[in-house]
Amino acid sequence: MKQESGATLPIWDKNITLPSTKHLPENMTCDVCVIGAGITGLTTAYLLANEGKRVIVLESKSIGGGETSRTTAHLSNALDEQYYNLIKTFGEEGAKLACQSHAAAIDKIEEIANDASIDCDFARVDGYLVAHNKEQEKFVLQELEALQQMGWDEVVLRKESPLSSLTTLPNLHYPNQGRIHPMKYLAGLANAIIEKGGKIFTNTHIVDFKSGPVTTVVSETGHAVSANHLVVATNTPVNDKVTMHTKLIPYRTYAIAARVPKDSVPDVLFWDMDEPYHYVRLQRSEGEDVDYDVLIVGGEDHKTGQDDQLMKHFRALESWTRMKFPMATEVDYLWSGQVFEPVDGLAYIGRNPGDSNVYIATGDSGHGTTHGTIAGMLITDLIMDRKNPWTGLYDPSRSGLKAAGDYMKHNVNVVAQFKDYVTPGEVEDPMEVTPGTGRIMRDGTTKVAVYCDQDGVRHKFSAICTHLGCVVNWNEVESSWDCPCHGSRFDPLGKVITGPATKDLKEKK
Repeated sequence: MKQESGATLPIWDKNITLPSTKHLPENMTCDVCVIGAGITGLTTAYLLANEGKRVIVLESKSIGGGETSRTTAHLSNALDEQYYNLIKTFGEEGAKLACQSHAAAIDKIEEIANDASIDCDFARVDGYLVAHNKEQEKFVLQELEALQQMGWDEVVLRKESPLSSLTTLPNLHYPNQGRIHPMKYLAGLANAIIEKGGKIFTNTHIVDFKSGPVTTVVSETGHAVSANHLVVATNTPVNDKVTMHTKLIPYRTYAIAARVPKDSVPDVLFWDMDEPYHYVRLQRSEGEDVDYDVLIVGGEDHKTGQDDQLMKHFRALESWTRMKFPMATEVDYLWSGQVFEPVDGLAYIGRNPGDSNVYIATGDSGHGTTHGTIAGMLITDLIMDRKNPWTGLYDPSRSGLKAAGDYMKHNVNVVAQFKDYVTPGEVEDPMEVTPGTGRIMRDGTTKVAVYCDQDGVRHKFSAICTHLGCVVNWNEVESSWDCPCHGSRFDPLGKVITGPATKDLKEKK
């Protein structure tokens, strides 16, 4: 499978057969137009097709070509934000709803996999929140107290970890979590949507959005789709410039897949409380003659475009893995992805602020698979005019001031990135840029992004992000230009690959 979100190859792309699709060939109309063919977009399209709606899905890359193929696909209602924090922000009832919605999402994934006969390695597994020191142990106990306050009595404190090399301190045991192969699941969803009469068009980049009683989106080639309802399922909304982006913090996250002897690691989920934190799951290897499982370890998050020497994050992951899982052998895969953290800890899912028939889903906060499924369920209910108990909790219109400190800190950080306009360039001459790399060069009062391809040809583009004008930085891991303000990303030749930007970097002569 072609990798369109970066240079690394995730484990999930191996031996995946997607349905045959093409780009949007003409103007069309439908009941619901969905932008994005990842977990959110395809779940929403599938559920709406089940309701008898005429659905069209438009994807700028291939199916799963965005962030869904880069997830680690934990299925959990043990949220990274921790429930003792969610109770402070959303109250006990809000925290309960968050817990219940993620549990319902796991149930829905299992239900869809069964109903649509999708062989996607779905399994129910236990999860464990582990502490590595006495200070973290206090937070584990604090989380247990919050869970008991919410009435989640099934979560219990264990004195020992299922794997002694990981920790010898007490840990929280969460039953009935899950795991999945995300690309097998997406392939199955896509086939089911097409079987139900839905249409999926790939390599169709949308550059214009028109709201109103009938919504219209226009592709780069000039073809339009008009619909009664529009769902923007692009990880971060690409249909507006500012409204949501002050409440979203873009992060890069890293993952490796290492071999471990078969049955040497329990088939469970692990999360720790380090900073940056780590999360671990198992993927069973296919084939009777294979004598190993695959251990998937993720973490080492940092703000997009705000770090350098990015390979160090893979080295840190591997070092941590070998310390905690000494049975690990070869590392077969390494990749990175992008998550958007909401400033108050919960995703934004529902009607786009100011629109009655435009819906968004963003702020997955590292729980993209369950958040995407919640989005499909909630947005379907909104379009079908049904009540849903989660509507208020995930409302995109809610104020970022519920977490005023984090909101201000994020936006001060964004403003600080504009200092790059006055700093020197990384190189003074394009000839200093070596093949396969990119560097920023000053050109008078502005900055230029210079990429040298493998043939030694140097390509120059404006380094100014086409979203809100921050200066992009080179990502050596994914060979992309990343914006440090709101997370837009561009390929080596300046073509946009991740929003909120919708336009390419301007070529310089």
